[in-house]
Amino acid sequence: MKDTMISSLLDDKVITRLKEIFGADRVMTGKTDMITYSYDASFETQLHPREPEVAVIALSTEEVSECVKLANEYQIPVYPRGAATGQTGGAVSTKGGIMIDLSKMNRIVEIDYKNMQAIIEPGVVQNDLNEALKPYGLRFPPDPGSANMCTIGGMVANNSSGLRAVKYGVTRHYVLGMEVVLPTGEVIVTGGAKSKALKSVSGYDLAHLLIGSEGTLGIMTRLRLKLLPLPVTRGIVLCSFEQLEQAGEAVNAVFSSGLQPSAIEIMDFNCTKAVKMMKPEIDLPLDCEAVLVFEVDGAKEEVTSQVNRLKKVVEPYTNFLRFSDEPDECEQLWQARKLVGASVGLLKPGGFRVYGGEDICVPISRLPETLRAIHNIAEKYGIVCGIYGHVGDGNMHTGPVINRNNELEMTNVQKMIDDIHELAIEMEGTTTAEHGVGLVRAKYMDLEHGAAMDVMRAIKKTLDPNNILNPGKMALPN
Repeated sequence: MKDTMISSLLDDKVITRLKEIFGADRVMTGKTDMITYSYDASFETQLHPREPEVAVIALSTEEVSECVKLANEYQIPVYPRGAATGQTGGAVSTKGGIMIDLSKMNRIVEIDYKNMQAIIEPGVVQNDLNEALKPYGLRFPPDPGSANMCTIGGMVANNSSGLRAVKYGVTRHYVLGMEVVLPTGEVIVTGGAKSKALKSVSGYDLAHLLIGSEGTLGIMTRLRLKLLPLPVTRGIVLCSFEQLEQAGEAVNAVFSSGLQPSAIEIMDFNCTKAVKMMKPEIDLPLDCEAVLVFEVDGAKEEVTSQVNRLKKVVEPYTNFLRFSDEPDECEQLWQARKLVGASVGLLKPGGFRVYGGEDICVPISRLPETLRAIHNIAEKYGIVCGIYGHVGDGNMHTGPVINRNNELEMTNVQKMIDDIHELAIEMEGTTTAEHGVGLVRAKYMDLEHGAAMDVMRAIKKTLDPNNILNPGKMALPN
């Protein structure tokens, strides 16, 4: 395919040097390739794709380092990219430049089961790692809904979480160290250059500065991850509630009782309706405003004890309760929750699911009013919307469904997304608890963080004075 026009920054000399670093077959400038790299899973990039000027496929730390050195020399922007499952525009170009595709750096370098850790490259898909760990009786606990697609490098870059974060925490809790290419092209190792310890308080915690920085401070090329044993068994309690508020109150009551479920998931009436439309054979109560799915895990006796206590706590709030500790039945009950994201679009004929305003997080105490407020916002703009997510830690996903050919709905859904983000801050929460900031939530960063944003910008300027790494993301300089 004929190459597209190259900007003055990306002249023939730069392209020649990129081909020397990566080989000609892994340097792409064709129009079709640039379109492929112009979007991720976000609504924003579907509306406004952003093409880089060249894309390269990296296979090693050395290649990434040489590429970044070249980019820094010529002050060319560089955008690290994994599987592009992100929903914030974090892995797209803002000003042309070089897209560096890390998805082929996907080796599991070592499973050190004796020391409960693994060393991997950033392109390893989350579920692939956990499948490799099963024979050792181990797992990497963070469990996003996109586990079959997302790369762990992307999870670390965004500090992702998922279904079981309520008990096991988020990605940062499982990163022991990393190999990183800095904006100068220099390569460092955090957490101890040769360490295999499970903890350290030596020196600045550089890894945790880089985790969640969304590729703006460095490009991770190798990760050392903490692992945990697989739980012996798990139990599922599914219950329904006549009112949304009762579901929020039940979550508060569970934590007040001292129980610690491994997961608490919510599906509102629109979500249960959508799941039944997709798979009518799934047994879900429909005469309710919300369904909660509780998971407890551990030893068999521990699970039985927790389930019995949990039942007693939620009974005053629920009008339906079902329990199972049989693996196949547990998986069937979980299937309903796993299908929500794919099924919500069925709520409206010809409907399009918008990923926006959809991973806010609020304090547990404010769950009841937040759940109702989101539905009131949707009604205000005439948008069909489902609510689901990880309410065990206050994290909710909203699923607006629109007709993309309806100009009023396209306008109103953007207003709805703004209102939901502002609601999260009003409720003393955050605009994002899972998917990161990227382009989509950059405009809320100053409102959410205040003077702390000045410190973040100072750190960015210190480490990346030429502003070449993922510029324009997280409300950092463009």
